[in-house]
Amino acid sequence: MKKFRFAGSLAALALVASLFLPSCLDDDGYSLGDHWWSIATARPLSDNAFYLTLDDGTTLWPAAPTHIRFQPEHPQRVAIDYTLLGDKFQGYDHAIRLNLLDTVLTKAPVQDFGIKNDSVYGKDPVKISAIWVGDGFLNVSFQTRFSGAFKHAVNLVNRAELSDVPYHLEFRHNAFGDTDGQWRSGLVAFDLSSLTSDSSTVKLHVFVDTYEGSKDYKLDYSPGKSSADAPEERVDNASGFGDSGILR
Repeated sequence: MKKFRFAGSLAALALVASLFLPSCLDDDGYSLGDHWWSIATARPLSDNAFYLTLDDGTTLWPAAPTHIRFQPEHPQRVAIDYTLLGDKFQGYDHAIRLNLLDTVLTKAPVQDFGIKNDSVYGKDPVKISAIWVGDGFLNVSFQTRFSGAFKHAVNLVNRAELSDVPYHLEFRHNAFGDTDGQWRSGLVAFDLSSLTSDSSTVKLHVFVDTYEGSKDYKLDYSPGKSSADAPEERVDNASGFGDSGILR
């Protein structure tokens, strides 16, 4: 988890939190002025609520979401800014105050059309900032040129059935001709649960067209198991959450 502080007073948020949290959350020595930032998975519950899991398996209960109104229909990757309030709260590792939440584009792998993949999914290059497997998702942070005219499309093509390489995946980017704008960051997560029912660790080969040529990123994927936390450099800044709004 990555911790940082905001300039200015958080007295108003602290007051709101104090109205809703039980007194036991004061016992762990956490400061309401401390902020943490993470990529996480929002997991829906049956009572119009949700909890969060981090890439290392840590579970978070948003005890004080304050102004945030969010209800995922399925496991949804999100970028969150939060404050730790207490440990071991009602079966969760931590109770938190959720300060900010931004959804990360979350998709499933798509159908392989063979030689038609270039025309269907595009072949525009990207700069990879970070690529990792976490919490059952392939997470890709990248940069591309973007003018703002319309959203770019990103997809993960599962080519395993037509390839000699087991778990052969291709990250595809379609800029729709929008290749002359300013550099912008994108962040997308792909649900890997459909790849295999085997619980053993497998080696993913994720092929990406970059500005330096095609690259094969070899990543371990262990279905049903937690992963180490993502690298700290996974996004360019905490406030922008990777500009995921430029993608579809």
